[in-house]
Amino acid sequence: MQSSQVLSALPVVVCVALLAPSNSLRAQVRYRVTSEDAWFCQAAEGKRLTRLAQGVELLGGDATADGDWQAVTLDGWIYGPSVGPTPRPGFDLAVTRAPEENLRATPSGGVIAKLPQGFVLSLVADSGKWIHVRRSGWMPRASLAPLTPGGSPGVPDSSAVAQDTSSRLQPARRTMVYRAPDGPLAGTIAQSTPLRVLSRSGEWARVELQGWVKAEDLETAPAGVLVGVSAAEVRADPQRYLGQTLRWTLQFLSQAQADELRPEMPAGATYLLTRGPLPERGFVYVVVPDSKKALLERLAPLTVIAVTATVRAGRSKYLGNPVVDLVALEVGPTP
Repeated sequence: MQSSQVLSALPVVVCVALLAPSNSLRAQVRYRVTSEDAWFCQAAEGKRLTRLAQGVELLGGDATADGDWQAVTLDGWIYGPSVGPTPRPGFDLAVTRAPEENLRATPSGGVIAKLPQGFVLSLVADSGKWIHVRRSGWMPRASLAPLTPGGSPGVPDSSAVAQDTSSRLQPARRTMVYRAPDGPLAGTIAQSTPLRVLSRSGEWARVELQGWVKAEDLETAPAGVLVGVSAAEVRADPQRYLGQTLRWTLQFLSQAQADELRPEMPAGATYLLTRGPLPERGFVYVVVPDSKKALLERLAPLTVIAVTATVRAGRSKYLGNPVVDLVALEVGPTP
């Protein structure tokens, strides 16, 4: 089971689809962003709109005659309540959340860019809470490295092969893997495990690992339940996760009644003080409805519990801890 947990915690390739108006996706050249905080612009040498992170892979369209600028189309998913209709011709939506909202590669996936309030977008598909959007623009060619040659789509050129080879490394020793720089531990990988470096930040490298696990060790989350979300992510972006249902492994510490110091909870409500989600060392408040109180009879301090819960508040007013409403609870072994 441990191997599947490590693999599920590792980052995946974050991609941005770039579309030229007159070309199909198959005919376009793929690029990787090589500069830190490369600008996505409204036009060649035009207004700067947003930044793309180093390591993002994308598809490109036409280029300017001098070759200095590359036409691209930003393609990803955005949280539905953070956008609204716009009267601007040629676009369907605009970012309404201030000061910005994340554009992600997939629903709840890796962040591609941070779009400022007012950023206009074209609607591709609406799946409820998440909306598939697109926006054409331009990027400096110097901030991109080709992964396929212009004349032969799908066949890497020599510079792309050299760059891809330089990004393929392996650990010199048994290495710990973290969910984020200075974040919670996700697991370990053995010496000489093949890795691909996607991006770097100071002393940290974001890596991709491919491997195989036994199917019997994999667990499928129920429909509509998010797994692999850390409390740190919820605290950092509380509006994003408000009302979403998560599955967390927590360590029960005690139970109490809500008072004026817990304004996120109904007065007098029973809640659990827990640590986690494990292996994180922070705290989570779990509000227990009357229909679930019988479950508390089995709980002893330090019991590990698997909780399915809906986010009531990403950060409590006074201590900044996530507050969730209990949906289901399973008791695990005490560590």
